[in-house]
Amino acid sequence: MNNAFRSQPQFNGLEVMIALIDEMIAIIAEENACLAKGLPASRSRQLSRKIELAAYFERWVADAAADKVNFKAGGEALRAKLMERTRYLQVVTDENITMLRAAIAASQRRIDAVMGAIKERMSESLPYMANGRLGRVGLSYSANLRA
Repeated sequence: MNNAFRSQPQFNGLEVMIALIDEMIAIIAEENACLAKGLPASRSRQLSRKIELAAYFERWVADAAADKVNFKAGGEALRAKLMERTRYLQVVTDENITMLRAAIAASQRRIDAVMGAIKERMSESLPYMANGRLGRVGLSYSANLRA
């Protein structure tokens, strides 16, 4: 991963922003690959770095909005590269959001299945059902009783 901007206190260069975007793309792409394999995406190293990069990105955008970034200094080719990398970051991020939503939905289905099995197991062990009739356990106890 490219860490060119880590040592720089000011993030106003276009090259630095491109390096930041490229690292974000690499981390998100790695996370997407994990999600595609069904692996959990929340690996602490990735997550903490993603949060750090998002803070840098937010700061850079704020500097750009405050006209602290000189977009003319880098030339047309560098500005075009920045725009291309930004568009690609959007594509990778959109894919990541879709995959994360699918992973969350799958986790919820697993939780629902486990909870359903627990409830079913508990209801099987009760002597009476919700309608007041004897359940399996109650019937098995009463089968051995003689009047």
